[in-house]
Amino acid sequence: MMNLIIRNAKVIDIHSPYHNKTVDIFIKNGHIEQIAKNIQVPSNIKECKSKNTHISPGWLDMQAKFCDPGFEYKEDLESGLHAAARGGFTAVALLPDTLPVCDNKSGVDYLIKNTKEKAVDIVPIGALSEGMKGENISEMYDMHLAGAAAFCDAKKSTNAGLLMRAMLYAKPFGSLIMDFPLCKEVASTGNVNEGKASTSLGLKGIPSVAEDIIVNRDIYLAEYCGSPLHFMQISSVHAIQMIKNAKSKSLPISCGLSTYHLLLTDEELKTFDSHYKVQPPLKTQKETKAFIKAIKENIIDVLVSDHEPQHIENKKCEFDLAAYGIINLQTSFAIANTILRNEISIQQLVDLFCFNPRKILKQPIPCIKEGEEANLTVFDTNENWIFSENNIVSKSKNTPFIGQSFTGKVLGIYNKKQWIEN
Repeated sequence: MMNLIIRNAKVIDIHSPYHNKTVDIFIKNGHIEQIAKNIQVPSNIKECKSKNTHISPGWLDMQAKFCDPGFEYKEDLESGLHAAARGGFTAVALLPDTLPVCDNKSGVDYLIKNTKEKAVDIVPIGALSEGMKGENISEMYDMHLAGAAAFCDAKKSTNAGLLMRAMLYAKPFGSLIMDFPLCKEVASTGNVNEGKASTSLGLKGIPSVAEDIIVNRDIYLAEYCGSPLHFMQISSVHAIQMIKNAKSKSLPISCGLSTYHLLLTDEELKTFDSHYKVQPPLKTQKETKAFIKAIKENIIDVLVSDHEPQHIENKKCEFDLAAYGIINLQTSFAIANTILRNEISIQQLVDLFCFNPRKILKQPIPCIKEGEEANLTVFDTNENWIFSENNIVSKSKNTPFIGQSFTGKVLGIYNKKQWIEN
């Protein structure tokens, strides 16, 4: 049990009476004991202090893979939770594409029981279909009762009939359906964005219409079913406009964007470095500007790490044969803060990392006030630092960000009576 004093921290919590105030926060026995200026505590109490300390309710990453069970050589629950904590997250929603697939109550129980004492909470996302085969609905209700917060088939777009049945089935018990918008028939064997870069490099491209088709279809289905729907990752300008129009009609639509899409473009592909092979593929500078605009207009609801560990053998090969994905839990906030710090307020950034994902997944929203259980993320928005290989705590090292300079760093998290310092 860790008692802690956090000094001169600016509170970012619209539900707190201390919102936007700079205070000391004393945590005792896992609860916020006192909030005031210049709190006096015994000298043996652990102290957290920085030049530009900010504190918010604990963040929730809405899309990550820990590869456990089945692919523990890439990542396991222990290493994944460690990476999440270093990235500032006190909760992580895990995709269901493990081995076996998390498509029943036992799979949900495995995740919750094996992590219940950890500082980072696991939020299971159950498979929408049995074995993620896209044929029959999974045991959604049993998984819901066991603790699954939402359902999807990971990065497999669900066929229209199954998606409609799933939305209607989940509606009575209020579970969220998520979909990855990619029409596989249109995407075909493409593996990068279709455009000038793919043409010049001779790589097979995926046209943006592969995303647009599914977004358009899903919005109609959500409207017909009257059910909430979350698009896991958006990367198309036209898709953003469709979602904006849907929201203007008060349809229960939400969407996410991976933070690395704010920083990287398909120009990075010139070196054929498979660390830049991701799904959705990296887009052009035009799309990157559209993403920032959509964030400022509250069209994009959440920023996700899309943390996807891959073993070195899956990346050190020909680009066409390489696996998709990068590890990003430890760098997600740093990327977002670096790119958005002059575009949006700190409150808006916290909304994208904390309040919005918790609301969408119907998870408890911590509050920074005396007497409350401490579930907190502490960060510095101005600290400049360089991400190195020594910083990586994931089992896998598939990241293009080694040597990258960032502005904004997580100082630590506090949850379940545990303080994990970065």
